[in-house]
Amino acid sequence: MADIEATIAQFHPEAHSEQTGRVMEVGDGVARIEGLRNVRLNEMINFGNGIIGLALNLEENSVGVVVLSGAETIREGQIVRSTGRLLEIPCGHAMLGRVVDPLGRPLDGKGPIETTEVNPVERPAPGIIGRQSVFSPLQTGILAIDAVIPIGRGQRELIIGDRATGKTTIAIDTIINQSRINREAEIAVDNQTHPVYSVYVAIGQRQSSVAQVVRALEMNGAMKYTVVVAATASDSAAMQYLAPFSGTAVGEWFMDHGMDALAVYDDLSKHAVAYRQMSLVLRRPSGREAYPGDIFYLHSRLLERSTCMSKGCGGGTLTSLPIIETQNGDVSAYIPTNVISITDGQIYLESDLFHQGIRPAMSVGISVSRVGSAAQTKAMKEVAGKVKLELAQYYEMKEFAQFGSDLDSKTVALIEHGKRITELFKQVQYNPFPVEEEVVQLWAAQQGFFNNVPVAKTREVRTKFLEFVRIRRKALLQLIVQEKKLTPEIKAALEEVTAEYQSMA
Repeated sequence: MADIEATIAQFHPEAHSEQTGRVMEVGDGVARIEGLRNVRLNEMINFGNGIIGLALNLEENSVGVVVLSGAETIREGQIVRSTGRLLEIPCGHAMLGRVVDPLGRPLDGKGPIETTEVNPVERPAPGIIGRQSVFSPLQTGILAIDAVIPIGRGQRELIIGDRATGKTTIAIDTIINQSRINREAEIAVDNQTHPVYSVYVAIGQRQSSVAQVVRALEMNGAMKYTVVVAATASDSAAMQYLAPFSGTAVGEWFMDHGMDALAVYDDLSKHAVAYRQMSLVLRRPSGREAYPGDIFYLHSRLLERSTCMSKGCGGGTLTSLPIIETQNGDVSAYIPTNVISITDGQIYLESDLFHQGIRPAMSVGISVSRVGSAAQTKAMKEVAGKVKLELAQYYEMKEFAQFGSDLDSKTVALIEHGKRITELFKQVQYNPFPVEEEVVQLWAAQQGFFNNVPVAKTREVRTKFLEFVRIRRKALLQLIVQEKKLTPEIKAALEEVTAEYQSMA
């Protein structure tokens, strides 16, 4: 491990007149230090031998320092030194394709990261004057989300649900889809799409789970545009606490330079637990569910850093997809309600839907995007406008139909249509759709193309139809991307290709 003094000298050649203090007591990863009278909150403390601490409690006669690693080697009476520097993490394009810890140290065995760019791990969120409304879509490639709960660049959209309901899969699919769009933009000469660089933050997960995510990203060519910041379950609570702030700092570098970034926090439930553990050891008073009183501020100051900057401030964006794990569907618990109130909407995943084979298991009833159709292209807006209402009516009528009452033909048609929309929304993981193919699917569903297809064969017909369009009407797909709206020419071509497929089927 590189000594902290060498790190500071690399990024900040100007030396700070250091102060010294003495360790009064140490235990559970926290050291209480006397001295260091002018130390600042979140300042790095040098314990020597490459051991770094973070000043979190500034008391009258002592300082509570959380030791990030190597706490077992610290002894009472040991002399420590302040650095005069707030905690920083390496940033820049050199970080892409790498797996690092919350201090920016590589974990992937690919050697040191060659960059002189750094960002503070914690800094104030951009002011309201420098922001602008979210207007550009962030395509997830997941039909159900892009159609019903659209996400915009600069938005904070919560993914919430019980354990093992597909929360991480949605986030990984979104990252994979961004990498696909980035690759296409690199190939196309006249493509005006801005690339989206992704930061995946793993908090308190097993090392094997993080390795599986990295492997999935590598297999789908997404690691080239992604940074993975990992603080696994075996790491200290302090490292787990730092992880999302470090990931945000990496993403902010892209935003500060006028680019678009996506940050996934997987997950903030474990982050809150790590902060509670640290706070209890620091003897901070506990409140509801033993969490400290500033737990809301912890997540709000993190997520407020994600925004869409105005043209005058560079025009960059940082989009957040925080993940929260609920217990038995309880969205009214302390941490879920906190994060719901901070974010711009939520995608709620239900265990029952997941076990019924509906993947993603998104509940249309309580899932919402507060940005809405402002984050959709005109083409998507036109074909997806009625879908949420149709699904809501379907779920209501489906419950009513279970009683076995005689239903009129209109209600039966609504239920049958809803069944096929639900089938269309089922999607294999790591297989996101391009936006033009999403538009074609939804247009066909809107025109009743699937209504005569048996429900069980809806996805099979969808696959064959998309393959037919890719081969026979590649120019049509390119035109949808170019125009971003359904012109009369595009509608006529869609009707033509639909009729041609039906005549051949």
